[in-house]
Amino acid sequence: MKQLVVYSSQSGNTKKIAEELFRQLPEEKDIFPVSEAPDPGAYDVICIGFWLKDDQPDPASQAYLKKCGNKKLFLFASHGAAKGSNPAKIGMNKAIELAEGATILGTFSCQGEVPQSVIDAAANKDPQPDWLADAPSAKGHPNTNDFIDLSEALTKAGLKTEAREDKGGLIDGSHAM
Repeated sequence: MKQLVVYSSQSGNTKKIAEELFRQLPEEKDIFPVSEAPDPGAYDVICIGFWLKDDQPDPASQAYLKKCGNKKLFLFASHGAAKGSNPAKIGMNKAIELAEGATILGTFSCQGEVPQSVIDAAANKDPQPDWLADAPSAKGHPNTNDFIDLSEALTKAGLKTEAREDKGGLIDGSHAM
């Protein structure tokens, strides 16, 4: 099975997730930033990572998602909003909508540390974005616990079936948080 990891990252959070996802995937695989991503047609599974802007995938990821109809996808995102929050759910649902016709194998999202300049700009908006109150709890994310959750999501999606040794011990998807 030939797999492609494509990501867009404004502050480095989604890139960290993409690199960890790539490391955990077995079999033949490639990784590219969305600006350099190849046509998805030659791949069996495409893992697409994005950051959220106004509760939606960033514009470059939106354009790539639209190219992936009739493909098998695993979607992942980083955001300042709390995990499982409305902004996070709305953003992932928008990504699924943009990938019309695709088979969604699974999804993963987690908080990503928000640069202070972005927090300051958001604080000056009226109204302030919903995620702003959650931004302090995003400090230090993505982290090891997020990567354990990612491993579990990949296993659930059928993209990672083998238990493997990791720096922190055995990672096999059984470390539910």
